[in-house]
Amino acid sequence: MSRYVPEDVETKWQRIWEEGGHFHVEADPSRPKYYVLEMFPYPSGRIHMGHVRNYSIGDVVARFKRMEGHNVLHPMGWDAFGMPAENAAIKHKLHPAAWTISNIDSMRVQLQRLGYSYDWRREIATCHPGYYVHEQRFFLKFLEKGLVYRKHSPQNWCETCGTVLANEQVIDGCCWRCDQPVVQKDLEQWFLRITDYAEELLADLETLVGGWPERVLTMQRNWIGKSVGAELTFPLAAPIDGADGAEGITVFTTRPDTLFGATFMSLAAEHPLVPRLIAGTPQEAAVAAFVDKVRNLDRIVRSADDLEKEGVFTGAYCINPATGCEIPIYVANFVLMGYGTGAVMAVPAHDQRDFEFARKYDLPLTVVIQPEGETLDATALEAAYTEPGLLVASGEFTGLPNEAAKSAIIDWLDASGRGKKSINYRLRDWNISRQRYWGAPIPVIYCEKCGIVPVPDIDLPVELPRDLALMPDGRSPLPHAPSFTDVACPLCSGKARRETDTLDTFFESSWYFARYASAREQDRPFDPAELAYWLPVDQYIGGIEHAILHLLYSRFFIKALRDCGLVGFNEPFANLLTQGMVIKDGSKMSKSKGNVVDPDIMIAKYGADTVRVFILFAAPPEKDLEWSDTGIEGASRFLSRLWRLVTGELSGLLTPVAPCSSAESLCTGDLPPIFAELRRREHATAAKAGADIRERFQFNTAIAAAMELVNFLYANVDALRAEPRGAKAVSSAVGTLLTVLSPIAPHICEELWQTIGHTALLINQPWPAHDPSALVTDEVEIVVQVCGKLRGKISVARDASNADVERAALAEVNVVKHIEGKTIRKVIVVPGKLVNVVAN
Repeated sequence: MSRYVPEDVETKWQRIWEEGGHFHVEADPSRPKYYVLEMFPYPSGRIHMGHVRNYSIGDVVARFKRMEGHNVLHPMGWDAFGMPAENAAIKHKLHPAAWTISNIDSMRVQLQRLGYSYDWRREIATCHPGYYVHEQRFFLKFLEKGLVYRKHSPQNWCETCGTVLANEQVIDGCCWRCDQPVVQKDLEQWFLRITDYAEELLADLETLVGGWPERVLTMQRNWIGKSVGAELTFPLAAPIDGADGAEGITVFTTRPDTLFGATFMSLAAEHPLVPRLIAGTPQEAAVAAFVDKVRNLDRIVRSADDLEKEGVFTGAYCINPATGCEIPIYVANFVLMGYGTGAVMAVPAHDQRDFEFARKYDLPLTVVIQPEGETLDATALEAAYTEPGLLVASGEFTGLPNEAAKSAIIDWLDASGRGKKSINYRLRDWNISRQRYWGAPIPVIYCEKCGIVPVPDIDLPVELPRDLALMPDGRSPLPHAPSFTDVACPLCSGKARRETDTLDTFFESSWYFARYASAREQDRPFDPAELAYWLPVDQYIGGIEHAILHLLYSRFFIKALRDCGLVGFNEPFANLLTQGMVIKDGSKMSKSKGNVVDPDIMIAKYGADTVRVFILFAAPPEKDLEWSDTGIEGASRFLSRLWRLVTGELSGLLTPVAPCSSAESLCTGDLPPIFAELRRREHATAAKAGADIRERFQFNTAIAAAMELVNFLYANVDALRAEPRGAKAVSSAVGTLLTVLSPIAPHICEELWQTIGHTALLINQPWPAHDPSALVTDEVEIVVQVCGKLRGKISVARDASNADVERAALAEVNVVKHIEGKTIRKVIVVPGKLVNVVAN
């Protein structure tokens, strides 16, 4: 028996697979394709156990689908732009390009050491001009179609990172990258009109039901946030800024049935009307101070139910269009510009937030809905009444059920020109400008004469200059580099200035999966034939933390590319698996917590196959995985035991027999019963492991099935060796065992496969086709009941008669005990399942 040295075995087969190009793949319309993809990593310099888990899951799926006959695309690349590289480069006094490329080289070696079946010829890095030139063209296409625009507005600003953040990148009031507080800053920025696709993004979620986790679908539905209601205008009671004619405050409401009960108006601190309402008034200073305070509050905090409601009176009034009454205008801390119009008609009798605000500032309440048969007293209310009821004090709509009144009041508003039916979305347009250096330059030029001018295609890519020194405080050096900024206008040849903002890194990650289809195309982003063959991705794998940011942006991006005539599909990812986190000592592994386990150390100590087996066996993929030192040691013992079984316990007996061979090919004569049981277990292992991987991604139970077969073989080594005629049957079972385990522990299985005498590579073998008849046993287990209660179990021949089954049941020891002294009235036999003895 040879000694198992994981490093020797693993480096040997990784070299053979790479030199032979065994994972290289080309489009082949004659074969069914399967595109499996894990979310690509940011090149931080080290992979962590979260990476190992994600990529091990993907590799099992890729290898399994190859075995099932699919033409499998399984690529890898790098999400290489972004602030972390800049921050690290500043800290280490390096250029971000040097830092990033060095990290990519290190991480590539780490991934290759784990034996993942990537087609490395398709490797991409988003910081390469050959990649981002195409997204610069996408930007200009979007600009041409009106999907990209520039506007001045308050933005989320992270002072630490020196850049703006999209709403989705602000978590609990802090930057998603550095976890530092975010403030509001007025800036002119580039935006993508993702809101133009809100309805389609929402509707197409239904096409993903069954393929995506319901949790992710729900998160996206909630983020898109569709609401149906009315849009109407409350005219100002008096002109402002000396304006002539009527002016008003437009609101969106999902409760038009409460319109007659609106007794004040609440504006967001960011509402553009606020400065005009207070200009030159006694309230100006107080309102301005309140606005400054509120604007920097976290949006989630401002919309929370338990927020203490605060506001300030502007001194101005508007008119309720239903009642004609003047109502005061307040600025309130719980109103956001990110939803509706940034103005809320306040109905304190029927909205709890408005109720709390009204009680605090002694504002009036008007009841307009009450339960049938009851009368509500506004002065006696202890909380807002939000249940269904009949309208009161609502003009011609009085007496209507409030649900019916919604549409009736919308029709009335529309007919009278006061408002209209409207659909609103929580989703806001995507801010894609970043005031950082390490990103793809936005390809536009500013000319005083010609305005915003697209960079001509012949001048693309606009390359990020790599000869600039970084600012110690993280600010971008681009605005201070005349060699980059000062250009001639492409239209008039006059002096012009290049845009110095770079693209949000989510721009790059929103289409990278399509680039893999033809990663070496130079003049176009994709080869149409390759794209049509490979896309969409059949199985996407990544963390739940990307449910909103990356996944929603990618869905939008594909639809926008489709409408530009560049792709021919609607959704990028047909199926999605969100794996759980890797936990140690009760919390997620992180450097700050000091609980990180280095994969390189584990691979050096135990081998890549052991790490893969542990990470896949410890928990189902969608659950969090608790790291366990004893667990990885157990995985190591299992593989060592497998090695000893093949090279020691069964050595000399095994020959190169096909897995799950037919019974006729294994032996010409009768064999002892142990061989029939071995064959049953062999085929059951192939059937169970195949179903577990194919249908449920339950790799842990697939491994458990293989472990059970190993245990059976060990327990019966002597009996199996005692019958030389059974050598082929044992060889078939071991071949099946290795084939089933090969997607999970590919190196050791490939080595043992060769040790048995096989000449063809195991990675090119099909998944074992089990024989259903092999799963049928000669005996069946029958449940025995006495008066409907379980009293025992018996084993009988599968073809036993009902009379034989009845006799065996009545002879079962526990059954005899429970019928003793009783008269048997009836014995009911359900063949193959149960016997029920009726006795009293």
